[in-house]
Parts: sequence; C-alpha cells; structure tokens
Amino acid sequence: MKKKLIALAVAGALAAPVVASAQGTNVTIFGRVQAEYSGVDNGNNAYQSGISDNARSSRWGLQITEDLGRGLRANARMEMGLNTGAGSASTPREQWVGLSSNNWGDVKFGRVQSPFKDFAGGMTIDPFAYTTLQANGAGATMTGSANGMGSGANSFVNGAIRFDSISTEGFSFAALLMPGDSNQFDPTQTGNIGSGLLPGGLGSNGNTGGKDGEFDGQVAGKYVTNYMGHDLSMFGGYSRDNANAAQKMTLGVRTEETWRIGGTWKYDNLSVVGQYERVYNALGAATCTSAAALAANPIVASSGQCNSAMNSGGDGDIWHVGTNYKWGNTLLVAQGGKTNADAIGTTAARDATSFTVGAIHSLSKRTSLFGGYQRVTQGVTGANAADGTNPVTTAGSYLSGNRNTWTIGMRHNF
Repeated sequence: MKKKLIALAVAGALAAPVVASAQGTNVTIFGRVQAEYSGVDNGNNAYQSGISDNARSSRWGLQITEDLGRGLRANARMEMGLNTGAGSASTPREQWVGLSSNNWGDVKFGRVQSPFKDFAGGMTIDPFAYTTLQANGAGATMTGSANGMGSGANSFVNGAIRFDSISTEGFSFAALLMPGDSNQFDPTQTGNIGSGLLPGGLGSNGNTGGKDGEFDGQVAGKYVTNYMGHDLSMFGGYSRDNANAAQKMTLGVRTEETWRIGGTWKYDNLSVVGQYERVYNALGAATCTSAAALAANPIVASSGQCNSAMNSGGDGDIWHVGTNYKWGNTLLVAQGGKTNADAIGTTAARDATSFTVGAIHSLSKRTSLFGGYQRVTQGVTGANAADGTNPVTTAGSYLSGNRNTWTIGMRHNF
C-alpha cells in the first residue's frame, strides 16, 4: 500500500506543473506512429527494401486552445515529425499561434501548411498521403516541395500568415501570405550564388522568395454541396513564388506561378477525384527537392524520385485522377496521373506517368493497415536524352529511370 501511495504521489508531483500551466487552457496531445516495409526498384539503381517511415508520417504535438468569450478563441499548435525506422525526431512541422471565430474563420501566424496541401485538393484527395505511395513528388501526379507551396508531405511555409474563412452556403476560401523571405532573416546573407540566390531546395535555405524581401502568396477556394445523395466538391487556386531582383539578374529566373483546379464526387461507397495543375517558370515549389522526392531519410540515398518536378525555370502540366471504393472496413484505391515538363534552354522535355493500386483496412477508428503497388514510367525527348527511358539527371533530382514501388504498413493515430 505504501509503495502504491508513493507512486501516486510521484505521478501527481510530475503532473502538477503541466496542469498548473494549462489552467484556463485546453491542451491536447496528439500524434501518429507509422512504419512501412517498402521495396523500391528505381531504374538503374540497385533494388532496395527496408522498414522505415520514408514519408515521415509519424509525428507528435500539442494543440492548444483558450476560450476568450464572445465566440473568439486563441489557438496554438506545436508539432514535430519523426522517422520510426531511423530513430530520428528532428523534423519540424506546423508551429503557429492564432485566433479563430465562429463568425469569420481562423487566422494563423508562424510555420503553416499551404492551402494547396490541406484545403483545395493536394493531400485531401490522396488516400495514400504520407506513405511511400503518395501522389506528390515520387508519385508524379501533384507538386511537392521543400518550400511549402506545393503538396509535399514534409513541406511547410515559414513565417507566414494564413486565413481560412467559414463556409457560407457551401463556399469557403483560404489565403496565405509570406511577407518577404522568412527563411532568410539572417542580415549577413551576401547574395552569393551559394548563400541565397539558388531557387528552391533545402540546400539553399528553402528560398521561397529570396533576399530583398519579396512576397509569396497563395489563394484557394472551394464549393461543397449535396445533390440527391451525391456529395460534390469543386476547388481551384493560384500560387505565386516570387523571384527577387538578384535572382532575376544573376540567374535569369522569373516568378513561379501555379494554377490549380479540380473536384470530387462521392455517391454511397464510391468516390472519384481529379486535379489539374499548370506551372509557369518553375522555382522551388515545382522543381525537385528532397521533401518531394522522399529522400530526406530514404531507405538509401538513391531511393527517392521527384517525378512531378518541372525543369528549373520551365513550364509544365500535372494531372491527377483517382477512384476509391469503401468495402466494409476496407478502402480500395486506384489512382494515377501524368506530368509533362516542358524543355527549357538545353534541358530536354520529359514526362512521367504513374498508376497506384492498393487498399487501406481500418482495424479501428485509430489503427489501420495499408499496402499497395506503384509504377512510374519516365520518358525524355530532346537533344539531352541519352535514350527513351532515362531522364537527364540533375543535382538533387533523383531522376534515374522507371520506378516500381511496393509497400505494406501500419498506422496508429492518438
């Protein structure tokens, strides 16, 4: 009995500071733990397999809210990602503070997700989001990036303001503004090629706008309705990743613009989704990065690809289509699409076509098993193509032939 009382006293002492600091505030601990056994056959590279969490789906965090009265709430979120296969826990995810109201919506300040990721299409229409079979980057059907402006699993926008409206008659919108390049607050940046001019990628400080305080932004809207039992949703958006004067003058790059349109239809247990993106003057958001290629912590360094990447500074199109069927506790998934990267300068045009099939089985509301197969076929046209199947490899692109991927995994949300 004494041992039990001592244990309870110790537990109470440890919990007391947490409770005290949370008085008047609702603090929720949340997270996800996931592991996959995956195999990758990536063109000319050796076949690889292993148990990991390549997409870094695993995470934990704190969701904080305080009721300020009159329908107004203060909110905050702190979240970190981890890799269950590698034992790492160093990926920063959402980190923001904000306000919300039942009358007008939510506003957030800090490191946030983009509307292209979690509001209009993107991850919201991909059942395999945050797995090795996801549609962005390696899947070749939607943009993914390190700078956060696309649909990358590990991509977030630093130093941003985001607003999400309430839904009115089925209509809602979201807008994001990054006032200046918040990845380059360091005043010692000299503007040399190696310290701030290169567009995009983790190796060049993220660079979503560049030195000199350019503004980046994104806006998206959607309409949701139900007609005679049919759930319909239509969405669209515009994203702008500015190039600053130094980038334009030294590297000859221009401001990236991306347009997106799409929709979903659901009736009973069947659903169909579609999305189209048009990219102009690709910079960090639409060129290949480790965040898009699942190469931040891959099985081995060559397992990543970035099949949705445009050629740097070039234009292109990205299509995504899919259909899902709910059969009891199992969701059957078939999806795919195509990327067309236009030629620019001496860089050849290329394309990537993908299809993915698989299933997600729910053991409970929080625990699920998933698995499937993905095939990506690449092609190149132009003077730089060594043959008809292998794209010209550029630094960090991991574009090396056709790709076959299979995976089986388990996920638990808490």
